[in-house]
Amino acid sequence: MATVFSSDGEQTVQRELVTIETLSKTRLENLDEVYQIERTIGFIRAGQLEKVALQFPDELLIDSAAIAMVLEKITQAKIFILGDTSYGSCCVDEVAAEHVGADGIIHYGRACLSPTRRLPVLYVFGQNPVDTQRCADCFRELYPDPQSQVIVLYDVVYSYIQDSLQHILSLEYENIVFSKIIPNGTLILDERQKAVEGGKGDCGRARVIEKFGRLFTLGEGRDLDEYGMFYIGKEGPTLTNFMMTWNKCSFSSFDPATGHARRETLAVSRALMKRYYLIERARDAQVVGIVAGTLGVADYLTIIERLKEAIRRAGKKSYTFVMGKLNVPKMANFLEVDVYVLVACPENSLLDCSEFYRPVVTPYEMEIACNRAREWTGEYITDFRDLLPGACNHVPFPENKLEEEETDLSLITGNLRSTHLERFEPQTVSSCTSLTLKNQNLMLAESNSAASFLASRSWQGLEQKLGETPVTKAVEGRRGIAIAYEDEITSDELLVTIQEENQTCKNLYLSRVPGYFEMTSMLSWTATSLWSL
Repeated sequence: MATVFSSDGEQTVQRELVTIETLSKTRLENLDEVYQIERTIGFIRAGQLEKVALQFPDELLIDSAAIAMVLEKITQAKIFILGDTSYGSCCVDEVAAEHVGADGIIHYGRACLSPTRRLPVLYVFGQNPVDTQRCADCFRELYPDPQSQVIVLYDVVYSYIQDSLQHILSLEYENIVFSKIIPNGTLILDERQKAVEGGKGDCGRARVIEKFGRLFTLGEGRDLDEYGMFYIGKEGPTLTNFMMTWNKCSFSSFDPATGHARRETLAVSRALMKRYYLIERARDAQVVGIVAGTLGVADYLTIIERLKEAIRRAGKKSYTFVMGKLNVPKMANFLEVDVYVLVACPENSLLDCSEFYRPVVTPYEMEIACNRAREWTGEYITDFRDLLPGACNHVPFPENKLEEEETDLSLITGNLRSTHLERFEPQTVSSCTSLTLKNQNLMLAESNSAASFLASRSWQGLEQKLGETPVTKAVEGRRGIAIAYEDEITSDELLVTIQEENQTCKNLYLSRVPGYFEMTSMLSWTATSLWSL
């Protein structure tokens, strides 16, 4: 291939700085091969798109201008370049595209393949170089038994080798299964028919699996847990997402960059226990912050509403935040929040919370903490769409009815806590807000709302003072950049000004004290003469 492009493993929380020296520009004669110009032109013309947004990750922006010029010249469509995305670059940024009134989006580079709803999307993954024969040899070393049952998964930038790799290995391994990339979330007709006949929709016994933009068909009478997984791609959020979701399957991986293969030894059990600890933290929490980590993944508003309902049924308070890319300073501004739940794509949902002042959980973990009908079984769900009504992992809330509160022991604090507090009775207005009668077992408990926490702060943010600030006419502001406004003087100019002011003060003083100049000159001559002696 003429060039290599894929995400550098960019995480949601922290992005690496990409400088112009680290980028390599693609030659013009290779643009069609690398960025699939003909396929892109066909997509624009087929949809009769007049405004098209091109979404690039940071490492591909250096080629964006050349691609935009080619597409605009051939299709006569108005082309816009989306650089810095609001969230992870693996997700389609529909919000930024709608700001320019785009009719469609072309997403370049790595992608999580999360379904979208608003605009038509074309994915251009690229073709990272990979030694297919070396990959096949490593597969044989890891699975010497020809009867091995293995599912081959790819990072999207290596999916183009599927046909050649299948041609090499399918003759030797009769039980090998090759996954297919379905970026638009749709099945072709024959595969859809197989899904219906094979019982697709039963998550535990489905023969045709469609998940994370991949599609593969299991052998007759076999379950997913009986298969091993062979992943082609480097270590990153995609592999972690697969291993957490299919945690009962053994994983192996082949890194095309190094040409080495290995059996993955990630302690899934330890990772699951760490997530269970976060569930306990969510159960102890009284104030929950729902963070919208995506505005483009389908049904994100539906899951936010479901989380609000689950949190309300558990007797907790919830607040919704939209803050773009997450970082520690942003999250530290709301210390009244006990735990955050991040609504994002599957690859960006699992965050390492060690740097944050408050834990960050997934929608699945929050539902376990709040929905008493759902139990922890060791199964893990990273895609929040699987929790919604109609999905295979949906668990409805218990019937709305008045019942006594239950108490259990917190595994973290060792204190009694009220679980699944359902407040369906009409709330009476009380003048007292600092104490709340909960039940006879817990007696009185302090209200832990964000409002009461804010009232106790010494600094509560900027005050609006509506109606108190006098209305004034607009005046011209300062010009320039923050380091040097036009009305500011430089350090050299400041030094000259100070010297001139000192000389002025000296001349003014001399004019008012007769004989001062002659006296100081004589003293200076005397001191100099004595020093020379």
